[in-house]
Amino acid sequence: MGLKSSLHNLKEKYKGKKMAPVFNAFHTFLYLPNETTHGGTHIKVADDLKRTMNTVIMALIPCLIFGMFNAGYQHHLALGEIQAATDFFGASFWNWDNLVVGLWKVLPLVAISYGVGLGVEFIFAVIKKHEVEEGYLVTGMLVPLIVPIDIPLWMLTVAIIFGVVIGKEVFGGTGMNILNPALTIRAFLFFAYPTWMSGDKVWVHGAVERAGTADAISGETILGSLAQGQEVSYSVADMFFGMIPGSIGETSTFLIILGGLFLLFSKIGSWRIMVSATLGAIVMGLFFNYVVIDFGWITESSKFYSLMNTSWWHHLLIGGLAFGIVFMATDPVTASQTNRGKWIYGFLIGFISILIRVFNPAYPEGVMLAILLMNVFAPTIDHYVVQANVKRRLKRVNAKTA
Repeated sequence: MGLKSSLHNLKEKYKGKKMAPVFNAFHTFLYLPNETTHGGTHIKVADDLKRTMNTVIMALIPCLIFGMFNAGYQHHLALGEIQAATDFFGASFWNWDNLVVGLWKVLPLVAISYGVGLGVEFIFAVIKKHEVEEGYLVTGMLVPLIVPIDIPLWMLTVAIIFGVVIGKEVFGGTGMNILNPALTIRAFLFFAYPTWMSGDKVWVHGAVERAGTADAISGETILGSLAQGQEVSYSVADMFFGMIPGSIGETSTFLIILGGLFLLFSKIGSWRIMVSATLGAIVMGLFFNYVVIDFGWITESSKFYSLMNTSWWHHLLIGGLAFGIVFMATDPVTASQTNRGKWIYGFLIGFISILIRVFNPAYPEGVMLAILLMNVFAPTIDHYVVQANVKRRLKRVNAKTA
């Protein structure tokens, strides 16, 4: 009680001062706000926006920790210091050396993401004299999970500033943005620094010193190999549990599914979007497998053949499709708000993701562009869904009065 009382006194001291939003941000992160609503009926709940964001972060933590292990595992595997793990629980994967290497590379990305992003949020809060908004709590965790592990920190800093300012603050802050901030940051990196965002190489710590050249021991990701028509040697278990190269948080479909179930259980994520996006990806994959290939519209000499011929269910296990569907397509601010709109919105995300993946071999990961595209069209989808409902009701009313 003494600490809480002291913090309350400090809050009163800073009340009305320029730095009050910064203090209130830390105060409400530790304690529930003590404001009481007056007048009318209000729904009383135990959580607020910060607690909701923290719930999403808890769903992302397993992906983060596993991504650290996997980063170290891919590093040691590429150097030939260990043999490929034969199973998910093999000692060669769950080795503490793998975690140490992963920590060394991943934690700076997390620190930069939160430090720079929240710093920009604080600056805007002080200038505009409003409370610090909580939306970046999740964005700050998503960003390091969807970028290549070897991306330069200065490059990430520039992208985060752009994403927070242009992708969010210019629209009015949390709840007003039309594009997912994390994907806006990734899109900036992709278009500004495409050679760093291709995602077709395995990062290896100390590669230059040990092998003379990083390219000598770098390897393609699964999507990179398939886009170039190469065979992949990873088993279904490797792809499902995540013992494959890729961005930090998107390799383990198993943990992504667990995170999705946690979001559904906590009623934060939309099951309609998750299910419809998965169905959209399956439909597009089946179309390529059983229509385009069987009818001979695309031959083996085509650069599109390898990814078109990839089994539809493989598409769900490789790349960032699963991660994007669970953690970014379901963003309640940028997604469709109506129930029917969510089905349309999610289906088109999955459908377009596989379409871009197949027809853009230079950048086979299409879920980012698909989600951003549907973020733009989400208000339009909701508009027509609402108008259709209005017309149906008017029709029923007119039929009764006739």
